[in-house]
Amino acid sequence: MSALTPQSDMPTPTTDKITQAAMETIYLCKFRVSMDGEWLCLRELDDISLTPDPEPTHEDSWEDLTDVVEQLRDETEDPDYLMANERMNLMNMAKLSIKGLIESALNLGRTLDSDYAPLQQFFVVMEHCLKHGLKAKKTFLGQNKSFWGPLELVEKLVPEAAEITASVKDLPGLKTPVGRGRAWLRLALMQKKLSEYMKALINRKDLLSEFYEPNALMMEEEGAIIAGLLVGLNVIDANFCMKGEDLDSQVGVIDFSMYLKDGNSTKGSEGDGQITAILDQKNYVEELNRHLSATVNNLQAKVDALEKSNTKLTEELAVANNRIITLQEEMERVKEEGSYLLESNRKVTKDRTADGHALTEARKQLKEETQLRLDVEKELEVQIGMRQEMELAMKMLEKDVCEKQDALVALRQQLDDLRALKHELSFKLQSSDMGVKQKSELNSRLEEKTNQMAATIKQLEQSEKDLVKQAKTLNSAANKLIQKHH
Repeated sequence: MSALTPQSDMPTPTTDKITQAAMETIYLCKFRVSMDGEWLCLRELDDISLTPDPEPTHEDSWEDLTDVVEQLRDETEDPDYLMANERMNLMNMAKLSIKGLIESALNLGRTLDSDYAPLQQFFVVMEHCLKHGLKAKKTFLGQNKSFWGPLELVEKLVPEAAEITASVKDLPGLKTPVGRGRAWLRLALMQKKLSEYMKALINRKDLLSEFYEPNALMMEEEGAIIAGLLVGLNVIDANFCMKGEDLDSQVGVIDFSMYLKDGNSTKGSEGDGQITAILDQKNYVEELNRHLSATVNNLQAKVDALEKSNTKLTEELAVANNRIITLQEEMERVKEEGSYLLESNRKVTKDRTADGHALTEARKQLKEETQLRLDVEKELEVQIGMRQEMELAMKMLEKDVCEKQDALVALRQQLDDLRALKHELSFKLQSSDMGVKQKSELNSRLEEKTNQMAATIKQLEQSEKDLVKQAKTLNSAANKLIQKHH
């Protein structure tokens, strides 16, 4: 920027004041960072011309210019204005960084690592966003500002983040809170849940107020907008090696050269909307695929549990069969003893030489043996009936297990179809309008299949409840048999 030169050879107080005000006004937080298509524009005092006309006709024009610059200086020295301007600048930088990262990653077509320049710039911008408006904490070495404290709160709000926090704390090379915060951001991006964690954190402003000033980015609307923009990063696959990377001593400086362009630059291509629609469809298919995989795993676990229960019931049935055989042998023995007693009674009656007391005892013993035989026969009939019921129940269980396995095979086939459709969508990412129409048709087919699978899953869950009830009934019956035997 050139200094102002008045008409006279010696500088006047008015021109010195204008030059000083202009120089103090232009630094990064007072730049106006604006979006022009997909590029960054830095505008500095657009509405004020700091160079006078070659031949000013009135001295009043310098006084008017001085008043304008003084007014602009007063406004820019307002802390609320500065914070609002910084929030707007950081939000625009985040938009540019996220958009550029997604487009470059899709064009690259591979997994990103820590050496990828747009990814490094994204983490630098996120670090500036998290540091904006942090309260300084007093320590023995002075004041310290670190965004690791707010990130530690995420594990209390989202239990899934506890694994990331534990991994960061276990890394041996991290010695500073700044390094831990940088490692946490990278692990969250690898997990594809950075947006979810940031939304959960921003929604709890009562907890964030302990770490941030009231007009900080994380406490205002700009923070929620940035958290929403982070959803688009779920289409990116990243892989970082934390052990050999020095995250404590890295310097977080935003490289504006990656985004700067003339304010009159052309806008983005017309195909951005189509690419966005295709990416949304890809995200939907990935989420649906993940949900179906979890459902199939749950059904497989339930089928395994039913097979174990079936094996246990088979063992209990074998034990009951052995018990029935034992009771049949006892009944045969009782029959033989009864026959022997009847023969003895007949002999005693024919001889009439036996004592009357012995005859009474023999009759009493005969009645007891007869009653015991009747009880054994009744128990045998009950055991045979229960055995038949258990065999019927086992057959029904085997039939239901076969049906579940058939349904599981059908679900796996449908899952394979969905995966094939996912690969087809990924292959047609850069196709024209015809590809978009085909994606909409595939979308409708996926919705129909999803509805069919939802109905099938409900039927499977209902049949599973019936099987569990039958298994409980069989277990109670087996326990009664065992208790009766003992």
